[in-house]
Amino acid sequence: MSDSLRNKVVVVTGASSGIGRSIVLESAGRGATVILIARNKDKLEEIAAEAQELSGADTYVFPTDMGKADEIEATFKEIISSVQHIDFLVNCAGFGKFETFMESDMQDATNMFQVNVLGLMYFTRLIGRVMIEQKTGQIVNFGSIGGKVPTTKSAAYSASKAAVIQFSNVLRLELKPFGVKVMTVNPGPVYTNFFNVADETGNYVKNVQEFMMDPDDIAWQVVHYFGSDKRELNLPLSLALAAKLYNLFPTLGDLISLEFASRK
Repeated sequence: MSDSLRNKVVVVTGASSGIGRSIVLESAGRGATVILIARNKDKLEEIAAEAQELSGADTYVFPTDMGKADEIEATFKEIISSVQHIDFLVNCAGFGKFETFMESDMQDATNMFQVNVLGLMYFTRLIGRVMIEQKTGQIVNFGSIGGKVPTTKSAAYSASKAAVIQFSNVLRLELKPFGVKVMTVNPGPVYTNFFNVADETGNYVKNVQEFMMDPDDIAWQVVHYFGSDKRELNLPLSLALAAKLYNLFPTLGDLISLEFASRK
């Protein structure tokens, strides 16, 4: 591993598993000081110990429910009292449930927006102000290919990710004059614990095996683009192409989605 992130501070939400965990370890492997945020303290401490062994740098653990504004604010205060600068914020925290919208529980939709969108926005606002003062930094928000291409049984989740994508697009424009970069990452299906909640039947995972990605591969690409001007990373390439084609040919896209991409 290189020392390309030595003396850099990387804050990661959703750091206890999946892509968030992989980004923590990839960053630590490049020498970064990492700050881990998620609800599960035991998992965070386990990953933090592994990260510190990789980096030889400090690691910080802040158990936080990203759906609760008071916890987000308390964590932010602890962060700014622990480190002198923040170079990268990676917002990975989020969850989904796959159900037909008319049969879904609206409280699930509320909770999804609270974590996936509102919590992300609130935390980004706090960290973004620090980056503005520094006149440098990068915010990486995780959307989803699902926020670009509609599939059945994902109305609330896809809507939350579409909100993240557009929020990031506007934020990119607003923060550019201050030297702060914003990149959106939109992955397709990934081998993570996400599907333990989203896809209890296992049918969707079985039907999209050919598109499933390894979280370590995504983490490598995300960290590779730290500090770059890249505005959006859509993965894998096949689904990135599908998203572009959907915008060009939406009627055909609906037919293809119903036939091939809605097998949940």
